[in-house]
Amino acid sequence: MGAVACGLRWLVAVCLLVEAAACWAGLPDGYPRDYGAVMAAARQEGKVVVYSTTDLSVMAAVIRDFEQCFPGVKVEYHDLNSEELYYRFVSETAAQLPSADVLWSSAMDLQMKLANDDYAARYVSPELGALPRWAVWRSTAYGTTFEPVVIVYNKRHLTEADVPHTHSEFARLLTVRADVFHGNVTTYSIERSALGRMLATQDSRVQPGFWDLVRSMGHSGVKLESSTSEMVQRIASGRYFIGYNLIGSYAMSRARNDPAIGVVLPTDYTLVMSRIAILSRRAAHPNAGKLWLDYLLSRRGQGVMASKSELFPVRADVPGEFGAASLRARYGDRLKPIEVAVPLVVFLDRAKKREFLKRWERETATLNP
Repeated sequence: MGAVACGLRWLVAVCLLVEAAACWAGLPDGYPRDYGAVMAAARQEGKVVVYSTTDLSVMAAVIRDFEQCFPGVKVEYHDLNSEELYYRFVSETAAQLPSADVLWSSAMDLQMKLANDDYAARYVSPELGALPRWAVWRSTAYGTTFEPVVIVYNKRHLTEADVPHTHSEFARLLTVRADVFHGNVTTYSIERSALGRMLATQDSRVQPGFWDLVRSMGHSGVKLESSTSEMVQRIASGRYFIGYNLIGSYAMSRARNDPAIGVVLPTDYTLVMSRIAILSRRAAHPNAGKLWLDYLLSRRGQGVMASKSELFPVRADVPGEFGAASLRARYGDRLKPIEVAVPLVVFLDRAKKREFLKRWERETATLNP
C-alpha cells in the first residue's frame, strides 16, 4: 500500500511538472528531478502569502497567470508600503503570528537587512544561472527587476535646450531658471518613503555634488512625495514641471503613450534599482513560496511582468523594448545597478540614518514652505 501511495504521489508530481512545463513554455528544462515534489507539496499547501510593495493592480495579470500555471495554489497578496512591510513582518515573526511566505520590496536596503538578520531562507533557485551576479546575494536575496532611476519632465514646460542630461545639469537648471521652476520640482520624501531614502543614500555614494543638488532642489521649493506614479501623473498634468529620482519603469512606460512626458537617463550615471524577493525562514507555505519565487525569476514570469505589469525584467534573455538586454544595448555603461549586497544596510545604522535625514531636511527646507 505504501508503494502504491508513493507511486501515486510521484505520478501527481510528474503530471504537475508537465502541466507547468507547458505553461512555462519549457523553462523547467534544467530543473532538478525532484522539483515535481516541490510542486506537489505547494499544491497541498494551497496558497502562498506575499507581502509586496508593488501595487496589486499592477500585479493582477501576474497573479492570474501564476494561478493558471499552478492550479490549486492561490496567491494571498498584501499590498503594503515598504516600511509597513518590514515592521509588520518583523513584529509578526517576533510574536510567532502567521505572516508572509515571500517578501518582495523595492526598498532594497530593508530587504537586505531582513536577509542579513537571518529572517530569510536560503534557497538555490533553478533560475539562478539566468540572473546577473549583482542581483543575487548568497541564494537568499534575489533581485527580480531592472528599473532605471530617472529624471521625468513635462515637454510643454521644458524646451529641448532646458532638458538636463546629467545630475550637475539638473542642479544648474534649477539655479539658472529659478523663476520658472520654483514650486514646480518634485522628488521622493525620504522621511515618508524608504525607497526614496535608499535612492538618495545610493546617490550620495556615487555623486560628488549630491548635496549641492539637494540644496538646489531646496531653493526651488521642491515638493516631496511618496509615490512615483503620483509624481508622474502630476508631471503629466503640468502640476509639476520636472521630477528627480523617479522609478523608470513607471515613467518610461507612461511616456510611450503620453506625448507630454519626457524621460532622461542621466549620461553621467543612471542608478538601476531592483525589487528584491526573499523567502521567510518560518514560512507556513515554504514550497508555494519557492514556486512563486521561481515563477517571478522564470522567463515566462519575467515576460508577463514586462508585458502586463510594465516592470522591467532583470533577465537578459527576455525580449522587449525595456528588457535588461535592450536597455544595456541602448544606454551602455551609464547604467549602474545597485548591487544586492550587505553594503545596502549601511545607511540603516541609526546614527547614520539620523545624520542623513537631518541634513536632507536642512537642505530641502531652504526656502521651501
